[in-house]
Amino acid sequence: MGLTLAEKILKSHTVDGDFVKGKEIGIKIDQTLTQDATGTMAYIEFEAMGIDQVKTERSVAYIDHNTLQSGFENADDHRFIASVAKKHGIYFSRPGNGICHQVHLERFSIPGKTLIGSDSHTPTCGGMGMIAIGAGGLDVAVAMGGGAYYITYPKIVNVELKGKLSPWVSAKDIILEILRRLSVKGGVGKIIEYSGDGVKTLSVPERATICNMGAELGATTSIFPSDETTFGFLKAQGRGHDYFPLSADYDAEYDEKILINLSELEPMVACPHSPDNVKKVSELGKLKIDQVCIGSCTNSSLLDMMKVAHILSGKTVHPDVSLAVSPGSKQVLTMMAELGLLEKIISAGARVLESACGPCIGMGQSPNSKGVSLRTFNRNFEGRSGTKDAKIYLVSPEVAAVSAILGYLADPRELGEMPEFKLPDEFSINDNMITLPESPDKASEVEILRGPNIKEYPVTEPLKSDISVKCSLKVGDNITTDHIMPAGAKILPLRSNIPEISKHCFEICDPKFPERALSLGGSIIVGGVNYGQGSSREHAALAPLYLGVKAVIAKSFARIHRQNLINAGILPLEFMDPDDYDTVDEGDTLSLDDIKSNILNDRQITVKNETKGLLYNVKCELSNRMKDILCLGGLLEYTKSNLK
Repeated sequence: MGLTLAEKILKSHTVDGDFVKGKEIGIKIDQTLTQDATGTMAYIEFEAMGIDQVKTERSVAYIDHNTLQSGFENADDHRFIASVAKKHGIYFSRPGNGICHQVHLERFSIPGKTLIGSDSHTPTCGGMGMIAIGAGGLDVAVAMGGGAYYITYPKIVNVELKGKLSPWVSAKDIILEILRRLSVKGGVGKIIEYSGDGVKTLSVPERATICNMGAELGATTSIFPSDETTFGFLKAQGRGHDYFPLSADYDAEYDEKILINLSELEPMVACPHSPDNVKKVSELGKLKIDQVCIGSCTNSSLLDMMKVAHILSGKTVHPDVSLAVSPGSKQVLTMMAELGLLEKIISAGARVLESACGPCIGMGQSPNSKGVSLRTFNRNFEGRSGTKDAKIYLVSPEVAAVSAILGYLADPRELGEMPEFKLPDEFSINDNMITLPESPDKASEVEILRGPNIKEYPVTEPLKSDISVKCSLKVGDNITTDHIMPAGAKILPLRSNIPEISKHCFEICDPKFPERALSLGGSIIVGGVNYGQGSSREHAALAPLYLGVKAVIAKSFARIHRQNLINAGILPLEFMDPDDYDTVDEGDTLSLDDIKSNILNDRQITVKNETKGLLYNVKCELSNRMKDILCLGGLLEYTKSNLK
């Protein structure tokens, strides 16, 4: 039996564990990336390990999230990250150079390599044939120090693409269709691997768009084969030497198979407030809109901008619509200027923003109250845009551009014949905004620059033998990391200050939670299905840690957040009987007797509701390594103990 594409890379990088489905494996990591919203804490953690130089083939620190500098905090974080990068052997992508995933795809991605990043959309580089996985900042710090990254050997789902997309139907519509079929939890514990004759009709940026939003499926990652199209993109980037052909064996076996006929797809839209609430554009009619935002790591490539410029050329944005365009990188912005695309977009009345994440994370361009905003982004969670009662719809650049002109949600197929959009044979290459690290022999001379907003990693403690605390909060299904630890211009600058940012923990669900949790001294949170879906932000675990949360009991967890809870020393417990969830209320006293012994010896774990006299059986499936991490109080203490 042959191997799938994903299995080939995973097997060649496995350094710990048995290569068996459902078992934990440790894989060697070739590359890492961080962004500034998660990077400051990741580098504080890396420093705490006491390692002088990163041990990866390439580690890159990007500044792309917290670029709105309305106070000293973001600028201080950028300065800190730059100095850490210079000292410890990390490449530093300066503010203005672009969004981490777009730049990494252009300049650093290599087929067959492994990459983890402290951002959930790191799988974007799966469009280049990489195993690229989103992770918590502490996991990235460990990988930078030479440690393996651990995952449960996932199921492999084959998505066979047949045929060719119709005019004005895009790669975004492919992934929206998959989300419609599978839901935001349909990819948990799985890698999505693409194949079929339809693959060769998609450019590398289009493949990257699909892999990017695989994160919304909850998938471990997504991957495309490395083929002639991959070589053409790398050659145009001046990196033809990085090409390596890679595909699944002809007799590879998959756990699941999905067939998509590209010619049958039509423009799609994800309706509020979830990426899997997908309908056809044709189903919604002429929905009046207030705003259009084009960009983000999902749809900000040069190919996307070529299509947008063509649609906007000679037109004017509707007077009732605000259109904002964010090119994905300095390279994209430069080539837009060189090819005349920028002039067409500006002339149409678009507001051109810097090459950064911007509106996608609520960093500016919040819609008007109750506003309808079409966005080419990957998430439309309630309140994420910065306007709680706004209605956010996720669409392709083609849908976004034509709708901006007409003032309502429109089908771009009404434009008629579509010209061929072809990427250039050579991209404009200028890496002057990427600062190289100091040589190892001079690294000791580099001073680390810290501002007053940069605080230490929160104090952890070893797992206790018994836990008896109150339930401080009960929440429902599909709680996202945006619910737990919101993004936006107000809160993102506090990412390096856990005591301060914890004051905003769960404020979307219950503004009184932080004060209540602190006053309790220790507590348990109860949640529903798919708890912690969304971004990789470990702050959604670190803030509860600081507030005294000892465990989360949920019906099920999203992959990255579950690992982040373990890394922080917080128990992730799952109800054996989901109906037990209904009998727990905020304020109930919950006890876990002999919890440490039960975990270490794989015995049944029982939660006693002291308030109501009820017993709940829960599970906590852990590898021996995870048990050790929890017993020591988290991954940082575990790593430090193993370095002694």
